[in-house]
Amino acid sequence: MIWNIIVLLVIGLVAGLIARAVIPGKQDLSILATIVLGVIGSFVGNLLGGLISGRGFELGTAGWIGSIIGAIVVLGVYVAVTGRRGARHH
Repeated sequence: MIWNIIVLLVIGLVAGLIARAVIPGKQDLSILATIVLGVIGSFVGNLLGGLISGRGFELGTAGWIGSIIGAIVVLGVYVAVTGRRGARHH
């Protein structure tokens, strides 16, 4: 149980960091927010993977690639909704 949580946090951190590197602009997210982004991305990646493959909705986490793709989607939506691009500071 504890091992699963640690693995989820590590995947969340890595997926969140990669998503932040891919999405342009400065997101001003803490390490904790980056981990949360990656964990949410893992669930989103699993959902998207299930819908694309025809398995339907399955609550769970995705693997590395699904987590990264999900985190990119979540961060892209976050940036679009909040309008944070980093370059607008005057």
